[in-house]
Amino acid sequence: MGIQLAQCFIAVDDHDRALVFYRDVLGFEVRSDVGFEGMRWVSVGSPEQPGVEIVLEPPVADPHASAEDRLAAAELLAKGLLRGVIFRTDDCDATYERLRAAGAEVLQEPMDQPYGVRDCAFRDPAGNMLRFNQARAGAGAAGAGGR
Repeated sequence: MGIQLAQCFIAVDDHDRALVFYRDVLGFEVRSDVGFEGMRWVSVGSPEQPGVEIVLEPPVADPHASAEDRLAAAELLAKGLLRGVIFRTDDCDATYERLRAAGAEVLQEPMDQPYGVRDCAFRDPAGNMLRFNQARAGAGAAGAGGR
């Protein structure tokens, strides 16, 4: 039985601003853009992985959520505490330079980690942490996944 990742979800507070980052800076393609009951979901993905999508969703994707829940989610998102994604790259340093030059908020410059990757970290426009890692030579596949 084969199981593969199809979608993961990242909360964003401004889809248009998120699209500039994911589409224009990271180079992802927009796969869908759907509205429902005043909310919006946009799926993006790497052209190199046509079967995997990141869905940019509202912080609370429930039209019946209370005002208190919406406020709590917005506060957690603003602190960068809701989601995180780890991407694999074939050149961590070049990826770092490209994102830094585009104005992305740097959390960590490229560094070699004891678990076998070289990685760096940024925040997307909504505050989500994104890590970009590159397997180090001789580290093996076990260390390539990050944390």
